Amino acid sequence: MPTASERIPACVRPLVSERARKTLDIVEKFVNEECLPADPVYHAQLGEGAARWTYPPIMDDLKKRGHELGLWNMFLAKGHYKEGAGFTNLEYGLMCEQFGRSRVASEATNNSAPDTGNIEVLAKYGTEEQKKKWLEPLLKGEIRSCYVMTEPDVASSDATNVQLSIKRDRDAYVLNGQKWWISGAGDPRCKVYIILGKTDPNNPDKYKQQSIIIVPADAEGITIKRMLSVYGYDDAPHGHAHLVFKDVRVPAKNIVLGEGRGFEVMQGRMGPGRIHHAMRSIGAAEEALRWLLTRANAEHKKPFGKLLSQQGVILQWIAKSRIEIDAARLIVLNAAAAIDSGDAKTALVEIAQAKILVPNMALDVIDRAVQTFGAEGVCQDTPLAYMWAQVRTVRIADGPDEAHLEQLGKRENKRAAEARDLIQKQTDATDALFKKYSTKESGPCARL
Repeated sequence: MPTASERIPACVRPLVSERARKTLDIVEKFVNEECLPADPVYHAQLGEGAARWTYPPIMDDLKKRGHELGLWNMFLAKGHYKEGAGFTNLEYGLMCEQFGRSRVASEATNNSAPDTGNIEVLAKYGTEEQKKKWLEPLLKGEIRSCYVMTEPDVASSDATNVQLSIKRDRDAYVLNGQKWWISGAGDPRCKVYIILGKTDPNNPDKYKQQSIIIVPADAEGITIKRMLSVYGYDDAPHGHAHLVFKDVRVPAKNIVLGEGRGFEVMQGRMGPGRIHHAMRSIGAAEEALRWLLTRANAEHKKPFGKLLSQQGVILQWIAKSRIEIDAARLIVLNAAAAIDSGDAKTALVEIAQAKILVPNMALDVIDRAVQTFGAEGVCQDTPLAYMWAQVRTVRIADGPDEAHLEQLGKRENKRAAEARDLIQKQTDATDALFKKYSTKESGPCARL
């Protein structure tokens, strides 16, 4: 089988350096030979009950190995961050796909969410003091972090709705409110929260009411009300928490960039993260297709005396999956290239396209694999059920599909007048040609 570097799409191959190609092959080998075999061990080491909210020791060995191989902090894009490994967003996108095939691979290389986005926030907007206290240990993989935005009592897909109060009190800010779906809060290594809340709820500009502030995870007044499950999975030790903040007091110097600049920071954080999610989802789809192929060609399981791969519908599923994965990959790589040539703000359309299309594609591919396995596909004997649950959340995380579709639709609809004028101009030219050649219309002719 060709290596990962040999499978780079031809249209983007010139944009991938020789160093990145070599690293991509190292990533693929690491995932195939060390991370995927470690996935079941990681799960087993979590144990049961309260023991699940611990740190599986195998992860330390994997992180040590990832560091030895030079696979560390690769997500911090060249030309945007000095702290990274020197790869472009496009180059990292290819590597991130490989990480998406395994449960442990992203963390084993310090490329896992939500740390990636929080590291980008601190690297881009943090003060020197904030960087020293929080960024440095995050870059070393010594601690974990959370991004704290979503709330239980408002429609958080519109971030202007967030209600958590951040009030100035002399040389401090005091936080009160609730947040939920705070991913990573269950991990005992989680030491810092990056929180979005309201500092100026009466500001006439609704996009300047919010601020982002850094809060130590052990600050007095923070309570984990409960841990939430995803289709029955607790995602331990990472987890998703419902948090309550009661008179949580932190120094005023913990504000990020300044009061009222929460949206600015938030948008800078989410752009690259959305394509990271998308490329990991492509990796999940690729892994699901491998499982599908394995079951479809299993000699010991032949319904009606034939391999599943000898039955027409399965071959169609295999072909459709290959086409859809390859097409989606190009959408993501195009978004990554757009960020590389500008920034996340100038690539909003391309990022949204990837955010919407890829998880839906991956869910289709995973579902075909599940269906191929039958009952086995929905239980713990394959990774497919857990994979489906994880990818399904991507359609909601960082903004639901519907919000992105509406924005894309509005943007595209702005071309209506331009489209109408062009078609009218072409129609007028057609009429002129009919007249010039004294020809009558003999069939359908487009008219506005």
